[in-house]
Amino acid sequence: MTALKLENISKSFGSVEVLKNISLTVEDGEFVVFVGPSGCGKSTLLRVIAGLEDATSGTVSIGGEIVNATPPAKRGIAMVFQSYALYPHLSVRDNMGLGLRQEKQPKSVIEERVNKAIKMLDLKAYVDRRPSDLSGGQRQRVAIGRAIVREPKLFLFDEPLSNLDAALRMNTRIEIADLHRTLSASMIYVTHDQIEAMTLADKIVVLRDGEVEQVGSPMELYNNPANQFVAGFLGSPSMNFLTQSGLQLPEGATLGIRPEHLSLSQTGRIRGRITHVERLGGDTNLVVLSEGEETLTVRLFGQHKASVGETIAIDFQDADAFLFDGKQQRILT
Repeated sequence: MTALKLENISKSFGSVEVLKNISLTVEDGEFVVFVGPSGCGKSTLLRVIAGLEDATSGTVSIGGEIVNATPPAKRGIAMVFQSYALYPHLSVRDNMGLGLRQEKQPKSVIEERVNKAIKMLDLKAYVDRRPSDLSGGQRQRVAIGRAIVREPKLFLFDEPLSNLDAALRMNTRIEIADLHRTLSASMIYVTHDQIEAMTLADKIVVLRDGEVEQVGSPMELYNNPANQFVAGFLGSPSMNFLTQSGLQLPEGATLGIRPEHLSLSQTGRIRGRITHVERLGGDTNLVVLSEGEETLTVRLFGQHKASVGETIAIDFQDADAFLFDGKQQRILT
């Protein structure tokens, strides 16, 4: 069964069109990530799915039923926010069970589901604590647990890791991936962080200016971007785009090449001066200003003795390069 189906969803606030004719399907058990820059419409789209915003036009179906007129509490969804939204006066256990109590579920059902979630999220040592006594990562796990106990048709995550530091973000990201594998649940996850999108998603939906730019698996989008925007958005360091630098390109075309596909070569087609070196231990990133006055990043495996001011030559395999036309659409070669 299809977990979610969006058909021609548009949303306007006054004269401002935020979502433009979006159609999308999420299958049962699929982990789908909405990704894009700030203001692209990804959180608004999630709120339309949740029922927190009404679509101006189009239909939202969850579990095969159109839910446009169904209130959020009746849609069979559970939402996890970046702000945790925990009640400060309630314990971990009571926060996780509150939604079930409001639904007037039997006490035995509430206890069984809460205990299962506590075990799954390794929160047993914290069940009697209040949110003020927890770390940010622990609070987010409680918020996730509150969603789990409702056994929803669809989990919705709205930038849940944005308030965590780098180490906690990675740990919680792994926990969410493990949770998806354990529950085999349908999940939609909103983020502006392309690393979260690449590492979590079965399917990525790239949005820009209220429209879907491309949909596919992380590697499909990474290896076969439909346009220059998608190519530049996914990947860290991001793809290099060159129009000059001594390359023979079709008129009006832009060449895209990922930093890891560039290499040092005495006879390289691109010459330039190193302006910055990032020594990361396992990798070395060189920021280079080419003779054509274009800045590019070269990602080298391992440690290198390159220094700022040094002139180098760079090359790449033609098969690794992408060409984009004057409208930033990919030219298939």
